[in-house]
Amino acid sequence: MAAGTMTPAPAGDAATGGPAANGGEPLVRVDDLTVDYRNDDQWVSVVKDVSFSIGRGETLGLAGESGCGKTTTALAMFGYNKAGSRVAGGRVTFDGRDLLGLSDRQMQPIRGARISLVPQNPASTLTPSMKVGRQVVETLEGHGVSSGGDAMDRTVELFGQVGLPEPAEIARRYPHQLSGGQQQRVVIAIAIACRPDLIVLDEPTTALDVTTQARLLDLLTHIKDESGMSALYVSHNLGVLEQICDRVAVMYAGELIEIAPTAELFNRPRHPYTRGLIAAVPRVEAEHAGTEKLRGLLRRDDLPDGCGFAPRCPYSRPQCFTDPQRLAEIEPSHHVACWRARDLEAEAAP
Repeated sequence: MAAGTMTPAPAGDAATGGPAANGGEPLVRVDDLTVDYRNDDQWVSVVKDVSFSIGRGETLGLAGESGCGKTTTALAMFGYNKAGSRVAGGRVTFDGRDLLGLSDRQMQPIRGARISLVPQNPASTLTPSMKVGRQVVETLEGHGVSSGGDAMDRTVELFGQVGLPEPAEIARRYPHQLSGGQQQRVVIAIAIACRPDLIVLDEPTTALDVTTQARLLDLLTHIKDESGMSALYVSHNLGVLEQICDRVAVMYAGELIEIAPTAELFNRPRHPYTRGLIAAVPRVEAEHAGTEKLRGLLRRDDLPDGCGFAPRCPYSRPQCFTDPQRLAEIEPSHHVACWRARDLEAEAAP
């Protein structure tokens, strides 16, 4: 093997956050997930052979620029496929059960009860003509958690839990009578109503002001710590992921290119793309902060056969354009898909 290369991690090891990453079998395991989109008369892969897992009680961040495939990955895992898309390959195991083999009808008792989604835009999720309290009650009744007066009592309790003022009054309001931050808290209340094992958060703070965003992050951390649920947090904002996640996985052009414990990833990133993303985060502690800003834009219509980031990478060599590299271990629990990772490691060493 040529100098500077790494051995790809075998399936099932800590690269995907399996047993070696958290000391037990993961709650969620994703193996070689591939998602295609219809483009005129052909299918084009927008997510390619993505593998990772989420431990019980763990929060995993899924990061990357807009268009990298992170939201598509998260939604496809649980059968929320966008129009014109399909899961073309792979396996998603949740608590030992293969989800991709289930029909929509078989998924219904799992969605909302064991797996909940908090989407980016709460206004598009809430029914405008229905009071928000009733929307929570319908979730509780639909999954057989509670009914009638008990369901409304539980709704008011949930609204208080997510920090809504005067929760009984809020329950009687319609979505348009609430602020954006209040709407997002209602959606979170719906998501945690059935005490799910996993909550999937897709850019939940993007449309919020900085103060509301900080409060919401504190709330999510508190809920996770109190309930012990697992979480998949999808965001382009690495500063947010740094605050809330145990590990972070970075995607580029539909592929997973680096995954590591959060502190390790931020202080010793090994993929040039990850380094560029982190350099854009306002922080002073890391050795690389403020350097290596990303240049150019992601162009999916002109990707090389090798690393998709090679055309934008200041460290690329001819091999990077021609030879694909899969995730490989560079340090315990730290995996990266980059031919130059060892060189960057040597540069970062004190």
